[in-house]
Amino acid sequence: MDTLSYKTVSANTQTVDKQWVLVDAEGQTLGRLSSAVAKILRGKNKPNYTPHVDCGDNVAIINADKIELKGKKWDDKVYISHTGYPGGQRTKTATQIFEKHPERLIEKAIKGMLPKNKLGADLFTNLRVFTGEEHNLEAQKPKKINLNELL
Repeated sequence: MDTLSYKTVSANTQTVDKQWVLVDAEGQTLGRLSSAVAKILRGKNKPNYTPHVDCGDNVAIINADKIELKGKKWDDKVYISHTGYPGGQRTKTATQIFEKHPERLIEKAIKGMLPKNKLGADLFTNLRVFTGEEHNLEAQKPKKINLNELL
């Protein structure tokens, strides 16, 4: 019996094939877009997925200002932060965050879907979010994908 065919192959930093992916957020729902992008960042869509290695792709999201939220989530969804001082808990609605920084809604949603450890922090650095059509990643030649085909 050939035991070489039964060996498990784990990806490492040298064997990982990282590419740039471009995602258009226009007309997409926040949660569905975020979960699909989190899978791509994590590398779960690849056959050589290894849980403890950064084997996902780099993702650039454009048109973050055209994201959709269903129902009354624009006013009911609350984001909580803390200043670090006693009584320093602050709350903001999705509308308040969207008016100042539309890209932060997507970033917060995706960051919450990544692991809460050093690997998750490293994976989050592979994400770029832009509010308009323009992005500064032409040199990386990102491949545009349609998330509706992946879902």
